[in-house]
Amino acid sequence: MKKIFTVLGIVFIATVATAQIVINEVYGGGGNSGATYKNDFVELINKGTASVTLTGATLQYAAAAGTFNQYHPLPNITLAPGQKYLIQEQAGASGTTDLAPDYVAPIPTNFGSGTNSVAGFAMAAAAGKIALVSDANQISTVTASNVLDFVGYGTTANQFEGSGAAPAPSATLSVSRTNGIDTNNNAADFTASAPTPQNSSQLAVSDVTKVNSTLVKNTVVGESISFAKNADIQIVNTAGQVVKSAKVTEGSTLNVSSLAKGTYIVTGTVNGERVSQKVIKN
Repeated sequence: MKKIFTVLGIVFIATVATAQIVINEVYGGGGNSGATYKNDFVELINKGTASVTLTGATLQYAAAAGTFNQYHPLPNITLAPGQKYLIQEQAGASGTTDLAPDYVAPIPTNFGSGTNSVAGFAMAAAAGKIALVSDANQISTVTASNVLDFVGYGTTANQFEGSGAAPAPSATLSVSRTNGIDTNNNAADFTASAPTPQNSSQLAVSDVTKVNSTLVKNTVVGESISFAKNADIQIVNTAGQVVKSAKVTEGSTLNVSSLAKGTYIVTGTVNGERVSQKVIKN
């Protein structure tokens, strides 16, 4: 869900008003029988073209046909374009693999009576609703003014963005944005597939969601990379670390002799669009 905020708002946009943090992946099958991961999780992503800071935000969760009756806070978050943020939710009794989260959710707070005793949301595996909210005020609708993004998933979810809910996940499936698309339509924007949790320091080589083959002229390089577009670029290694940043112009070259041989991802903003390309340095 795309919203623009003034400088007095909760989200402060670093350079342009196209930066946005949205929910990128939702997994409620953590710790269930047959699951690999021990915990449920929610993954955020900055889908804009500038860094953005999220301050005072919360996650709110509801059962598929229920009301939003609990929330937990999020720390202040600043994400670069394309950067992800992994939030660990409640653990189950099964699973073999720990997450590497940026943030471990605290014990949720109820909007009404009653208390909780276990950290994180106990998210349903097959159907539910999760919202990224700018404050700690209880929401009731998808279009509430404090809703930054909303995902209803599974066939029984009674609230969602757009024409329908995201597909149903399971113990072995999460729902994640299809090629990073955000058209404010959960049914069209999300796909059910094997969970791929990534924290803010990770960028998988296989996770290049938007490729523009004209950003760099050659995908196999030696001592330098030649560029075909004007762009502010970053070079990221397979561990997700930014190893070089530069401002390049069409026809220019960038010396990368100091980089070790291997595979890298070159990312940049070209004509307002975030693009990425995999290169191999020999």
